Amino acid sequence: MFPLSDDNPTRRPPIATIGLILINVLVWVFVQGFGAAGPLAESLCLYGLIPGDLLGTITPGTRQPVSDSLVCVLDGRGSATSIVTSMFMHGGWFHIIGNMWFLWVFGDNVEDVMGPVRFVVFYLLCGLGAAAAQVVTDLSSTLPMVGASGAIGGVMGAYALLFPRARVNTLIFLGFFITTISVPAVFMLGYWFLLQVLGGLPALGSAKGGVAFWAHIGGFVAGVVLIGAFARSDYLATYRSLLGKRSSRRARKDDGRWF
Repeated sequence: MFPLSDDNPTRRPPIATIGLILINVLVWVFVQGFGAAGPLAESLCLYGLIPGDLLGTITPGTRQPVSDSLVCVLDGRGSATSIVTSMFMHGGWFHIIGNMWFLWVFGDNVEDVMGPVRFVVFYLLCGLGAAAAQVVTDLSSTLPMVGASGAIGGVMGAYALLFPRARVNTLIFLGFFITTISVPAVFMLGYWFLLQVLGGLPALGSAKGGVAFWAHIGGFVAGVVLIGAFARSDYLATYRSLLGKRSSRRARKDDGRWF
């Protein structure tokens, strides 16, 4: 399932969501060189989150290849800033495009019930929760972890809790057959979360690179836990009113609750 859009109105421009997307794109262009081999590999060493290096659980001088021509030499004294910088790094074109698209589809509505400042703080805290979840699965890992998907997982967890009945227009791949369907957000996002769990269990203890499933899980759970503290009650009340009027115009086709 790949979300194309949602049928969920917003009342304010998503300033923070657009800003976060812009920062990620600028980093991709000016720090990671549009994904060129040299700048990309160097950015993984310098700005990726490497658990063993951050926690000092590896032998100084450990070498971690990140490309055919570049090796990270780790000293076991990694900077804590990598927890944040890693959120704005990506491993390839599909990685950044997919992450930014998910943030665009789901971020605007979550920001709309928080306001931009709260949303940015929420986003970063979800990213921290994602990093923690991934790190504890292998405290001595020397693989750089990068990507916004953990923080975006938190946005998705918040969206699923806030707007479970919002319709998400989704692209479905069934072998060679491709179609689109509209499904409730709780179904689409619940399915996504289940895939992360199913992918994360076999990855426990694995030394191979790949998808940081536990970062996705940790971010999603953080979003569910934190949303109550960050959503503004006055904004939520306005949302309910707006959705109530919208529901009436649609002849009350859905009699369930949105929140």
